[in-house]
Amino acid sequence: MSSPPLAAAELTHRLRGLNLYLVGMMGAGKSAVGRPLAEALGYRFLDADQVLEQAAGRPIPAIFEADGEEGFRELETAVLDRITGWHSLVVATGGGVVTRPVNWGHLHQGVVIWLDAPAELLLDRLQADPTPRPLLATEDPAARLETLLQARRPLYAQADLRVEQRGGDDPRAVAERVVAALPTILRERTQPPTAPVQLQDADGRLTQSLN
Repeated sequence: MSSPPLAAAELTHRLRGLNLYLVGMMGAGKSAVGRPLAEALGYRFLDADQVLEQAAGRPIPAIFEADGEEGFRELETAVLDRITGWHSLVVATGGGVVTRPVNWGHLHQGVVIWLDAPAELLLDRLQADPTPRPLLATEDPAARLETLLQARRPLYAQADLRVEQRGGDDPRAVAERVVAALPTILRERTQPPTAPVQLQDADGRLTQSLN
């Protein structure tokens, strides 16, 4: 693990090993943003789906086929429980991790960051990605994606920080904006939450709406 830049060293000290959990729909860029974010903080990056596949000894599509979505969600919760025992991680979570209330008990032990993106951008990214997506294995993936997004948006909104993205966003630039916003999150953690801090993406401008 490389040391964080001097500009982020104080932030890393203030985090005191708190994990950062990236949530959002499939295609939201959680892994792409998570890697440079971890690098900036001197943290380790962890893909929760990869940990799950290692624990199960089989790929996610095979888990869905054999055990259904409910079986997959049970395993996902068990893996998340294990991850919360570690520290100093940036964790890219699965898109549906927010659908089980028990998972929020794990997520809120760290800082939760929602990578938000419109359905059109998500679909473009997913169509360019050969990774199998069991939940989109339908005749109309676009409609299925929209249905999932509408159901999950209120759940993602429980995050500590919301980052809106558009098509031209560079993952490293998004990670830098997250680093810039984290001091505000740490100051506000002791206050009763009302809404996530909002971080806009327009032309690199940083706009925050405090809790």
